[in-house]
Amino acid sequence: MLLTVTTTHQPATDLGYLLHKHPDRVQSFSQSFGTVTVFYPESTDERCTAALMLDVDPVRLARSRGKNTPDFSLAQYVNDRSYAASSLLGVAMADVFSTARSGRCRSRQDLADSAIPLEIAVPVLPCRGGAEVAHRLFGPLGWTVEAEPIPLDEAFPEWGDSRYVRLRLTGVVRLADALNQLYVLLPVLDESKHYWQGPDEIDKLMRSGEGWLATHPEADLITRRYLGRQGVLTRVALARLAELGDDVEGAIAPAEDEDVLQPAERRVPLNAQRHEAVQQLLLELRARSVIDLGCGAGQLLDRLVTTPSFTRIAGSDVSTRSLQHAARRLHVDRMSERQAERVQLFQGALTYEDERYSGYDAAVLMEVVEHIDPPRLGALERVVFGTAKPGAVIVTTPNAEYNMRYEGLVGMRHPDHRFEWTRDQFAEWSDRVAATYGYAVERRGIGDLDDVVGAPTQMAVFTTKEGAND
Repeated sequence: MLLTVTTTHQPATDLGYLLHKHPDRVQSFSQSFGTVTVFYPESTDERCTAALMLDVDPVRLARSRGKNTPDFSLAQYVNDRSYAASSLLGVAMADVFSTARSGRCRSRQDLADSAIPLEIAVPVLPCRGGAEVAHRLFGPLGWTVEAEPIPLDEAFPEWGDSRYVRLRLTGVVRLADALNQLYVLLPVLDESKHYWQGPDEIDKLMRSGEGWLATHPEADLITRRYLGRQGVLTRVALARLAELGDDVEGAIAPAEDEDVLQPAERRVPLNAQRHEAVQQLLLELRARSVIDLGCGAGQLLDRLVTTPSFTRIAGSDVSTRSLQHAARRLHVDRMSERQAERVQLFQGALTYEDERYSGYDAAVLMEVVEHIDPPRLGALERVVFGTAKPGAVIVTTPNAEYNMRYEGLVGMRHPDHRFEWTRDQFAEWSDRVAATYGYAVERRGIGDLDDVVGAPTQMAVFTTKEGAND
């Protein structure tokens, strides 16, 4: 199996820093199923290509199979795994380029955080559903996609095309994002994995899909294929994606999947319900100026911008990447001068005082507090409620008691959550904060109400005596 990554960013040899593999060396890495070799076929300041070649050992692969894995006789030795990209290549790439996938590069961190021109080529890629599926999966991520079907036999064109394509992707993308997208989508296109999948696969999918999967138009299809159509795992994963992104239920499956993916009852995702509830509450409070603290990719801001009653809107986040996504979502570059004066985006950490947080009728902390380490919550409270002190503060967070209703969920709803509160714990926290900083507090639920465990999302509405604008 072969995968090449090329850049023309100058100096192009900086690709070696990003991949943490020196262009002047040939390096080999042992895997349980074969050997990975990383080398550079070309390395100049103008153009640099890194190649990852996986030499699969079919005997070693067969011996590493679990004892309960079905035995398909010679199929375990005679197959396409020696040359066709698959989950084997994805796992090898994830291991060999693990630091690059994390986006860390001490010597070139600014470059690691930046989108650069990239060209990725996979000479032989199994693609169930044909080249169209490759376009549907990679196109929305900003890639220009070339997926050329490979004929069964060039000497006999009447036999038609095989299920393989030659894939070439070009675009301006952050390298870490590109590698994580490949890690998820290679086995999705193949629709096969070489290892047994358990609940930990959901966390792998969430980590690798962070920042792009939740809003991908084919998120449903990607999730089902990645998790091997295991119903329990898929339902849990889709529920967690609904917590993070826009509507992920509207994905269109390829024709051959239609008998498996029957239309489910349309429901408004919890994420959308949460944004609607917060927007309506801001209108009830008659707030004119609003700041979204931890705005992420700007989904709430997008709603607020289209509501004329909000005359001043700000979004702050610790992640510059999230702010870039928010700017694209809001089309900041195409805003009129009047609109641009109405909207502000800036980077900031909620555990440090910042005068830019002050002066708003209302502040929103939507699914933010659970990402803060508990020892740092006191700092956030002082910054938001004590120093910025808006007229109203809206806080939403998961209800840990409701997690039992997510079939197959193990642990918390997202791998980055530091904690998740029960309703009593949330009430205790919000009552203490209100008493400490001179607010009144009211609690509500968002989402389908369960008689036993409550609603999936809990919300606290803090108001000062003055409240928001009258």
